[in-house]
Amino acid sequence: MFVRLSFVFVFMMVLTSALLRVAKPAPLAGGLLVVANQKEHTVLVVDPDNRRELAKISVGVNGHEVTVSNDGRFAYVPIYGNSGVGRPGTDGSTIDVIDLQEERKLAATIDLGKPLRPHRAEFGADGLLYVTAELANAVDVIDPSTRKVLAEIPTGEPQSHMLVLSPDGQRGYTANVSAGSVSVLDLTKRKLIRTIPVAKSVQRISISPDSRRIFTHDQDAPRIAVIEATTNKISNWIAFARRGVCVRANSRWALVACAQYERQSSPRR
Repeated sequence: MFVRLSFVFVFMMVLTSALLRVAKPAPLAGGLLVVANQKEHTVLVVDPDNRRELAKISVGVNGHEVTVSNDGRFAYVPIYGNSGVGRPGTDGSTIDVIDLQEERKLAATIDLGKPLRPHRAEFGADGLLYVTAELANAVDVIDPSTRKVLAEIPTGEPQSHMLVLSPDGQRGYTANVSAGSVSVLDLTKRKLIRTIPVAKSVQRISISPDSRRIFTHDQDAPRIAVIEATTNKISNWIAFARRGVCVRANSRWALVACAQYERQSSPRR
């Protein structure tokens, strides 16, 4: 017997890369593709319209994720360390900043002041950068103009790995991997509102554009939890025939990346 594993991606998401489309500098007219290559410790800047690489910039070990400022000027790569979530290894304490518009090179490194394993970064409606800080059970708040840490919002749970922010800038939500929970954060008061138990283990998280629903998946069962923002409770589950990761949601659809397992018999001899 053998198992053949095939992946079907509705929305492309690669373990070793994070992709983000951002505003392009002249003379490019369509956009840039910014790719964080985790294992190679680089960031690629790509012209997707002409399918050509514009730059490859070395960053720290390892950059799992990448986000870009609202003006398209800089890319921010949290430097996690050389291990996976919950595994032994080095503990990153910096965020590398890439200049996308002028020289397309490493422009600065933000020092977070202590080992944190920073992972997911998101820009809020207030223009500040919010970054998960796993080892502190928190989300760091950074001023991109000064590149200084302003505050640390507690999540109340370990391994706060992924983060989404409401478009109105009022709420933040983290997926806490080993705790199997979602933390609800008040971004204005910079405090924890509550934690929501979901499953034994969770990972990815997404939010609808109207901020009414938050989605995260059970890592041990083929189902996605739907959390209502008004009650901060799970309203229902979306079941699948196979495990799926909710990677994006809009007002009508949730896009899910699924892993399909096909079991076949090996030929008899």
